[in-house]
Amino acid sequence: MVNRTAEWLEADGQGGFASGMASGIRTRRYHALLLAAMRPPTDRIVLVNGFDAWVNTPAGSFALSSQHYLPDTVHPDGAQRIIAFGPEPWPRWTFELEDGTQIEQEIFIRHGTPLVVLSWRLVENRKDVTLSIRPFLSGRDYHSLHHENPSFRFEPERRDDRMIWHPYEGIPGIMACTNGDYLHQPDWYRNFLYEEERARGLDDTEDLASPGIFRWDLSRGEAILIFAVEGKEQGALPSGVPWDVALKALRSDEKQRRDLFPSRLHRAADAYLVQRGKGRTIVAGYPWFTDWGRDTFISLRGLCLATGRLEEAREILLEWSGAVSEGMLPNLFPDRGTMPEFNSVDASLWYVIAVHDFLEAMESAKRTVSSADRKRLHEAVEAILSGYAKGTRYGIRLDEDGLLAAGVPGVQLTWMDAKVGDWVVTPRIGKPVEVEALWLNALWIGSRFAKRWEPVFKRGRESFRTRFWNEAAGYLYDVIDCDHRPGVTDSALRPNQIFAVGGLPLALLDGDQARRVVEAVEARLWTPLGLRSLAPGEPGYTPHYEGGIRERDGAYHQGTVWPWLLGPFVEAWVRVEGNTPQAKHEARVCFLEPLLQHLDEAGLGHISEIADGDPPHSPRGCPFQAWSVGEALRLSLGVLAK
Repeated sequence: MVNRTAEWLEADGQGGFASGMASGIRTRRYHALLLAAMRPPTDRIVLVNGFDAWVNTPAGSFALSSQHYLPDTVHPDGAQRIIAFGPEPWPRWTFELEDGTQIEQEIFIRHGTPLVVLSWRLVENRKDVTLSIRPFLSGRDYHSLHHENPSFRFEPERRDDRMIWHPYEGIPGIMACTNGDYLHQPDWYRNFLYEEERARGLDDTEDLASPGIFRWDLSRGEAILIFAVEGKEQGALPSGVPWDVALKALRSDEKQRRDLFPSRLHRAADAYLVQRGKGRTIVAGYPWFTDWGRDTFISLRGLCLATGRLEEAREILLEWSGAVSEGMLPNLFPDRGTMPEFNSVDASLWYVIAVHDFLEAMESAKRTVSSADRKRLHEAVEAILSGYAKGTRYGIRLDEDGLLAAGVPGVQLTWMDAKVGDWVVTPRIGKPVEVEALWLNALWIGSRFAKRWEPVFKRGRESFRTRFWNEAAGYLYDVIDCDHRPGVTDSALRPNQIFAVGGLPLALLDGDQARRVVEAVEARLWTPLGLRSLAPGEPGYTPHYEGGIRERDGAYHQGTVWPWLLGPFVEAWVRVEGNTPQAKHEARVCFLEPLLQHLDEAGLGHISEIADGDPPHSPRGCPFQAWSVGEALRLSLGVLAK
């Protein structure tokens, strides 16, 4: 049975990608065949959105595609002819026509290049079977929508066996290579309706330009159609050989590359590791995120360190090491422009954790860190600790109790960062519990480089243990000194306290307190897809993540489930159970295996960003999320490894 609601992803290693539904019906503005990052991994542009396909046989004409149009019409009926779909090693569909003809269609991206390969073939030889493909083009920013206009340039530039469209001034050329024939027949296809955009309360319709029709005689062999960004195909396409030989080489090379990954999660991890300038970074999620500082450093531990991709980890950490400003690392490099955003108190602290874990992983692998690299990493850690201790943006400063105060009205600083207009949904001004856990871990790590941080760490650890414990509730406060008012506390049951027991190199609680925290989190926050961001019954708990922007952002951290939090929770659970082989086995069965079942539910082979707080915990947000995949890898290859 085909899971028609599942989505597939083909990433190009530069921030660009192709994606769509198993049904073939595009439901997002981001579903496209050629979506390329012009300044990897940012400045993303949609060039080829999709296509219509139909086959002619002696029995008639049959569609292989379906589109959703206004007012609410699906046409033509090609999706009904899908009898099989599989995402491995790349998306592949099997269609069966009414006369028994079966056709296999596949799509894959040649890694390292904004180039997508499409092919169709008969499963069994038949006579008089022709295929027609009408591509849909735009040339728009990937967050925008496209509408009919007189400026679109339909006429292609023809060069030997390829054609190039230049849809608009300043937009890169769209190159098409094929072993078929092309009939120029320009037209506009209007009022495509994107169901997921409608559900998100956003603009949901667009018009696309179709310059003509490609045709093949499938009875004579496989149909091949390749789209690429003009000039980027050089060195990626075999030259001077027949198209069937070129396709075979492209398939073989890409299949061999993917076969090197030992599991689906390893292959998923590869999608998030992308180029930035001459270095590397991590895309936080597909289809709409780029590289966020916080997400990068959390994800790196699973995507790179757990999988043994230490060189990529090195490149990423060095790439970010020079971006420290007043102790802070940017939380986001915007898609356009060069000014980074620094509205994060924890991104820099997660960087320190990632540096520590990288150095530990290198030592375990008996690999040498060069003196130059070690110096740069140590300097970045020292700059972060010094900047925070001195005081920096947004009221971030070392307080007398050794803890870190942070926050000003109107700015979202923690990972619970939803904001709608001027409304910061979870402001958490003061001393948030996970920020203190990160800060104390960072001080402990820093004290191994410079002893002057040791007394600060000891003072802060003692303050944490005495000031955060809520004896009446049996777990930790979420924030103390709320709004910088000494002694004012927030006792809402949230998952952030789990970082005092698991998820970081140094646990701050042990014994009965650690066990009570884990028990409270498991009882009220755990779900098969991760931890709720707020316990049911707490004021403001929102059971479903749905509606328009305000409704969804208002629910984002008010009960919505986050799969990435399963990593620190399971690590904490195993710790309080004695870190025994039996505890690890039980945790794998009870906590990890239910999460891995999600690999076939939403983003195929990946794990979603979030899910509803109430059963059945429907997946929401990005279907392909880096830190969700990263923490699953960290658990399976590290925490729960035998």
